[in-house]
Amino acid sequence: MADAFDIIIRGGRVMDPETGFDQTCDVAIKDGTIARIGTIDANCAHEIDATGLIVAPGFLDIHAHGQSVAADRMQAFDGVTTSLELEVGALPVAGWYDRQAEIPRALNYGTAAAWIFGRKAVMGAIELDPSVHPIDQMGAGADDMRWSTEAADPQQTKEIVAHVRQGLDEGAIGIGLPNGYAPGAGVKEMSDICDLAFEYGTPTFTHIAYLSNIDPQSSVDSYVRLIGLAGATGAHMHICHLNSTSLMDIERVTELVAKAQEQGLPVTTEAYPYGTGATVVSAGFFVDPDFTKRTGSEYSNVELVHNHHRFTGREDIERAREASPTDLVMWHYLDVEVNEEHRRLLDMSVTFPAGSIASDAMPWVNADGSIYEGLDWPLPDGLSAHPRSSGTFTRFLREYVRERGVMTLMEGLKKCTILPARVIEGCAPQIARKVRVQEGCDADLVVFDMDTLTDRADFVEMNRPAEGVRYLFVNGVAVIADGQLETSAAPGRPIRRSVA
Repeated sequence: MADAFDIIIRGGRVMDPETGFDQTCDVAIKDGTIARIGTIDANCAHEIDATGLIVAPGFLDIHAHGQSVAADRMQAFDGVTTSLELEVGALPVAGWYDRQAEIPRALNYGTAAAWIFGRKAVMGAIELDPSVHPIDQMGAGADDMRWSTEAADPQQTKEIVAHVRQGLDEGAIGIGLPNGYAPGAGVKEMSDICDLAFEYGTPTFTHIAYLSNIDPQSSVDSYVRLIGLAGATGAHMHICHLNSTSLMDIERVTELVAKAQEQGLPVTTEAYPYGTGATVVSAGFFVDPDFTKRTGSEYSNVELVHNHHRFTGREDIERAREASPTDLVMWHYLDVEVNEEHRRLLDMSVTFPAGSIASDAMPWVNADGSIYEGLDWPLPDGLSAHPRSSGTFTRFLREYVRERGVMTLMEGLKKCTILPARVIEGCAPQIARKVRVQEGCDADLVVFDMDTLTDRADFVEMNRPAEGVRYLFVNGVAVIADGQLETSAAPGRPIRRSVA
C-alpha cells in the first residue's frame, strides 16, 4: 500500500502568521500540498525530525532583481520560496516568462510590466528584448537620456500605456514604476499609468521620483505625489524600499504614509535592513550637479560593486557610466553601525506597521561587471552583488527578533509572508496558497533553527550563504535538505496575474 503522505515533518514549532497558529506538531506533505497538520500517526518513507526548529511559510520576496539560478540558490538559504521582480519588471512579459521556463528555477518567480522599458522603447533608447536581463535593460540607453529627463507627448504616452497594457494582458503582476530613474515623466503620464493599474486591479511598484532631502523635488514631494495619485486614481501605490529612497527624511515620510493609510488610501510600503542601497552606475541622479547637497551624501559613499572603487567626484562617476553604464554600484547612504540617528531612521522604515520586508536583491555579477548566469555551486569566488542578495530575511529575523527583541517571531514572520502577499493576492490569487501553513495550501515551507539563523554576507564577501535554514520546500520539493542545497532541484513555478 502506498504511503498516505510523501513527507512528514515531525515535532516542529509550526507557525502560521495569518491565523496565529503556534503549536508543536507535525506537518504532512502530499503531491506538493500541505495535506495535514497536527498529530499524525501514519508513517511514510521520508520523515524529518524538526524538534526544536520553526516550521513556517516560505518567505515571499516581492522585490528581487536577481532572477537566475544563482540568485534563487542564495535566496533559498535566506528562507525565500517565491522571488518576484516587481519594482522594475520586464517587457515583453510573455517573452520573459518563456525565458524563465527554460531556466532550472529553484524558486517561484514572476514579474511586473516594466513601464520604464516601455518608455525607453517609445523614446528610441532601446529595443525590447526578453533575452536581456532587466537590470541590463535598466542600464541601457545612457547615451540618450531623453527617456529619463523629458515628458512624453500625448502620442508617446499612448504608446507607453499600450506597452504596459500588453504586459498586463500577458500576466504581469502589476506595473513596475521606478519613477526615480525617469523623473522627467509628467503627472499626466503617471496618472494614465495609474488609471491602467486601477482598471486591471493591480498595484504599481514605485521607486519615488526624487532622491533629495531639500526642496524643490524632495523625497517628501515624491511621497505626497504618490499619495495624491492613489487618491486621485484609486490605484494601489506600493512604495519600494522606504529606507533607501527616503534618505534622511524617513521620519517625515513614514508620518505621511501612516496618515494616508488611516484615511483608507491604497498605499503600502516595504524596506530592507541595510543602510546601503544598490543600482546601476548610469542612474541619472548621480550626475545631478547638486547631488551631494541634495542627498547629504559624498561621492565617496558610492562604490562600484565588481571592484570596490569609491568615486572621487561627479567627473569620476561620469567616466564610469560612459565606460559601462550597466555596472552595479552600492550607495552607503546610512552608517548604521556607528551613527545612532541613522540606526533610528533605518529602524523606523524596517518596523513600519504593516510594512513588508523585501530584499531588492541584485543579480550576481562577474569581475568584469557582467551578470553571472552559470550553474556552479558554491558560487564562484569573485562574484558580487550586495549582501542583501544573500541575507535580507535572516538578517531581519536575527537582528530585530532574536537579538534586539523589537518584535515577536510571529510579528516578524508576518512581515516576510502574509503582509507582502496582501499587496499582490488581489491580482495574483496563486500567492494566497504560498504564504500560509494551512491544510490545502502549497507546501512552500521553511524549516529553520531560530537560535542559529543568521546572515553571513558582508560588503567584501557578498556570496556567503545565510545559515540556519535546515529545510526549504518549494511546491513540496526540497531545495535545501539537512542544511545542504539540492543542486538538481528546480521546482519553481511562474506566478502570474489572473487573466480572465
